[in-house]
Amino acid sequence: MSNRIFDEIPSFDANANQELSKEELLEMRMRLEQKFREVQQILKIDPNDPNSADTPERMAKMYVNELLEGRFNKPPKLTVFPNRSKVNDLVISKGIKVMSLCSHHWQPISGYAAIGYIPKDKVIGLSKLTRVTEYFAKRAQIQEELGEQIVDFLQDLLEPKALGVVIRAKHYCMIARGVSADESHSEMVTSVMRGRLLSDLNLRQEFLRLIDTR
Repeated sequence: MSNRIFDEIPSFDANANQELSKEELLEMRMRLEQKFREVQQILKIDPNDPNSADTPERMAKMYVNELLEGRFNKPPKLTVFPNRSKVNDLVISKGIKVMSLCSHHWQPISGYAAIGYIPKDKVIGLSKLTRVTEYFAKRAQIQEELGEQIVDFLQDLLEPKALGVVIRAKHYCMIARGVSADESHSEMVTSVMRGRLLSDLNLRQEFLRLIDTR
């Protein structure tokens, strides 16, 4: 049981992390539910409308337990293995689902990431790359910083010779509103490279060729 008073927990950046207890998360959900009921009232949505009656509860649960859970939980447990075979070539996982929220308008960011690295002394299971991506995506983000966070985390964990993350995603703050971009063509691509992928042009081109899904 946490001894902290909920109101004394400091606020922090939308894409940062602070672990909260189950009790604190429950209080957050309860407070959010009440605020979403107030939003419905302001928007003149009848609280007795059967399609909307339970919406505040659903929304509070969705934001705290799903869309923004990366803000409030520990990083995933990751097992790192020794590079016994002395692998010295690119190891790539692509097609990693990215589902996040634009921190400007809280609209979905939906797409895929590709992660590649050349091991030094450590390797990691490919499924864990998905876990890391999901952990940093489940918070209000901008895509540029999402890639940086993933790379920084994996750099510290693996200390690889080369590391790269490329994210391709659709931003519904542009598709559902504003300029109303064409969903079938609107896409943002960001890349973050470290080590040999940053310094070796031929290696970087090989990586980009291998992950190309056009």
